[in-house]
Amino acid sequence: MLTQEQARDAIIVALDCDRETALELADKLAGKAVWVKVGMTLFYRYGPAIVDDMRSRGLRVFLDLKLHDIPFQIHGAAFSASLTGADILSIHGLGGAAMIAEGRRGVEEAAKERGGERTRLVAISVLTSMDAEALASIGVEAPIAEEVARLAKLSVDAGSDGIVCSPQEAAEMRALLGPDALIVTPGVRPAGADVGDQKRIATPAAAIAAGASKLVIGRPITAADDPAAAFEAIVDELVRG
Repeated sequence: MLTQEQARDAIIVALDCDRETALELADKLAGKAVWVKVGMTLFYRYGPAIVDDMRSRGLRVFLDLKLHDIPFQIHGAAFSASLTGADILSIHGLGGAAMIAEGRRGVEEAAKERGGERTRLVAISVLTSMDAEALASIGVEAPIAEEVARLAKLSVDAGSDGIVCSPQEAAEMRALLGPDALIVTPGVRPAGADVGDQKRIATPAAAIAAGASKLVIGRPITAADDPAAAFEAIVDELVRG
């Protein structure tokens, strides 16, 4: 079981919407949520200012840009993204060790320039919208768990602070990467919630029990009639275990 404080810190509310809606949600969740996710939908349209908007409301930010390019470009991209003040930044494990190492160098340099804590990197393994059939369609014949483990080990060895994986792989990732690794799990849905386009899912309590550090939860909170109440219900679930 988690304490109330731990449960709130474990939930990252995914704001995959426009700026006005994101700010409304942030205000409704003020004093309750600790983390929000700013992804491509918001960042590509509104730029670094949207991170400032969230931080000014006292929220910590997971900047989910899934960086993937040649090492030189990723060094610059990670540096620039870190200067926004993002607390966590995602990068694709498929980019390879050299790319991830340059991402790590970028966030370290940004921390020196802006002061404060370094942005932590998490490497994307296999998207939670993909199943074995989808993975095979792009030429990856290995079982999902094996592919996730391979990318996780490569990424952490190259400088990532952790991994993004589905809750179904969380226990293996915790055993593989150790107690200090940051394991971020999308594909988390409260019991009875619509699963949408997610394939590999679990409930919040099950994901934490499996070893997840952070749970990325979007629509079950943001699309609820009362987002604050939906958030509190998930906190209660985690506290009850």
